[in-house]
Formats: sequence, structure tokens, C-alpha cells
Amino acid sequence: MSLTGTPTELPYFDISDPSFSMSSEAVRDAREQSWIARTNYGYAVLRYKEVEELLKSPKLSQGSAKWPDHHGVHSGIFYEWWSKNLLVLEGDEHHRIRRLLNPAFSPTAARRLMPEFVALAEELVDGFIDKGEAEFVADFSEPFATRALCIMLGLDHKHWQFIAEHANTIGYALSITIKEDIDRVDASVKELYDFVEELIQERTANPGQDVVSRLVQFSESGDKLSGEELRNAIVLMLFGGMDTTRNQLGLALQTFIRNPEEWEKLAADPELAGPALEEALRVNPTTRWVTREVVEAFEFEGVEFEPGTTVHLFTYTSGNDPVAYPDGEVDITATDRKPHFTFGGGVHHCLGHYIARADMSAALPVLAKRLTNIQCPGGDEWLPDSGNTGPVKYPITFDKRA
Repeated sequence: MSLTGTPTELPYFDISDPSFSMSSEAVRDAREQSWIARTNYGYAVLRYKEVEELLKSPKLSQGSAKWPDHHGVHSGIFYEWWSKNLLVLEGDEHHRIRRLLNPAFSPTAARRLMPEFVALAEELVDGFIDKGEAEFVADFSEPFATRALCIMLGLDHKHWQFIAEHANTIGYALSITIKEDIDRVDASVKELYDFVEELIQERTANPGQDVVSRLVQFSESGDKLSGEELRNAIVLMLFGGMDTTRNQLGLALQTFIRNPEEWEKLAADPELAGPALEEALRVNPTTRWVTREVVEAFEFEGVEFEPGTTVHLFTYTSGNDPVAYPDGEVDITATDRKPHFTFGGGVHHCLGHYIARADMSAALPVLAKRLTNIQCPGGDEWLPDSGNTGPVKYPITFDKRA
């Protein structure tokens, strides 16, 4: 489709409004009307086809690099860490660090951890199964996400609450209130820096089979990660790995509460764990959009994009696009699904996606095997439906499966 007229005639969203909802009629109507909308932070791309094409465009760079600057934060510990982590680096530097980190996040590494992820899920469910109710975030998704990280990094599980607390605090930096919260965000980055430095020293002296040991030891053609690069990467793992997995598990449960027949399919056949997770990632992703920034002027589908323009590629609306998914209801036995973009795409496709898929696809069948008739009686609280979303509190009731 080609657009005629001026950009001011496009649909418009205030994506920083706490009441903004991806699943609203307004957003669905906008996607039907146009592949693109204006927002208070640049453009939003709404349809699958255009999201897929633009994710691959070399004329767009990772768009989160300038987030702190756009919100009045121009210095400090978080600012320095953010500007140097893999999430926002570009070009040769990005490719080099990603190449050196890759072996620690391989499919083989993910498969090796699966039995421990399953045992962890069983342990956590044991803690509330006889009560008939739980607060899903506090009782399962947060401890599971953080302790799964401890397994991956070879850490004693006693550290999980420290990691969760500081990762949660750093999460405020991705909110539009970043300037108000930056002092406590900086303090949390500093504490994680100190924690990681100590961990690196320990693994250098006494290496094991965990990710940190492999990263400390790994060298390719004489090239290796510097101390700062390794520290920054591990802090990113602690932050990103906990936050996204916790949120996505809550969203996956919400998806199956709304589709109980699919939950029963998973309970009957745990081999469907992978497809069940992919359906939840497609229709209800924690990463509601992927941000890019225009680095070179270009024209696409009738719209002129100027350098410096922010472009949000909406993963939620593309994953629910009826043109891409004509039979788009949740179906964990569907075999013809197009790939979703919840883990991004192009050169910035999420490095940790194999591990994330492994831990969540370990958790879901354990939950399905043991809980049925799950409902949320109310009292749930959610992050805004922008950037990364998910439940802050998610009380559930359930029956213990016979």
C-alpha cells in the first residue's frame, strides 16, 4: 500500500499515555486503515509485512541508544553502561562483541540447562499447589526467571532476590519517568557492577561449566572480551534476562487463561510446550514494539523517512495481523505460523533467545500438568502497555490437577 496525503492525516497514538492499549479498537482500526501511524515518539509500524521488511533495513539502527538523552539524562553510571552494551551498539563493535558472546548462548547450551529449569519449576509449584491460589509474579514468574539466570550463570540461588530487586529498579530507566528515577537506577547499576566484578574474579580463579566461566575463558583468534565488555554484558544478562522472562511468563498465563482449551492440550501433551510458547510470544509479547532510528533518508511505501526519526515496529499488532495470520486465534497445534518478531530481528535479534525459549518452555508444561481451571479473581496490576509490559501483581485461583 502507498500512502497519499501528508503524515498529519495518519492515525495518531500517545504511546506514553498510561491508558494506551495495544488491544484497543483504536489501534485495530488504525491497522486496518494504514500500515503506519504517528505517535508522540515518531512513527509506529502496525502491519506484519512492513515490520518484517523494515526490521531488515540497513537504513535503520537500533533506536534505544538515545532513550536517556531524549528524556533529559545525559550522564551517570546507567548512561555510561547503556551507551556501551550490546543492545545499542552498532557496526563492527556490535558484530565483534556478539560473535564473542554467541558460544555461551547456543542451542546446545540451552538444552543442557533444561532439566534444571524443569526441576526449578516443579519446586516453585510445590510451594503453592495445595493452596488453590497464588500470586503468580511473587510465587512463580519472578523467582523462576531470576533463579533460571542463577542456573545459567552458575550462581548460588541465595542471590536471586538481590538480582531481582536491582533488575526491577533498572527497569525504571526504560520508563518515561527515567529522569525522576535515575538516582536509584544508577545506584542499582553500581551494585550490580560490584557483584559482577566479584563474580568474574571468582570464575577466573575457579572456572566451571557455567556461562560466565565460558565467557571468561573464551578467546577466538586472539580476540577476547575486555573486562569492561564482559562486565557490561553480564549486567545486561541479569537485567534483561530476569525482566523479560518474568513478564512473558505472566503474559503467557494470561493468554492461556483466555484460551483454556489450549491449556488442556498442553497438559495432555507436554511436547507442545515449544509451539505453546511461540503462540504466547506471538499474540501477547512482553516486548510490545522494537525501536529503530533512521540513519539514512529513504522512501518506503509512500512515506519519506528522515535521519533521526524514531520508528517503532509494533510486535503486538504485527503478531495479531489478520493478513499474516488469517486464522489467528491461539492454536498450539497450528503448523503454518509465520515467525513473530518478539525477539526482534535483523542484526539485533535477541542474543539470548535460545535460553529464554528453553526456560519458558520448561516452565509452561509443568504449570499445565499441575494446574487447571485457572482464573484471575481481580486485584491484578500491570505495567503500561508500552515498550515492555507484563503483570506487576497477578493473583490466580486454580484447581489442582488430579
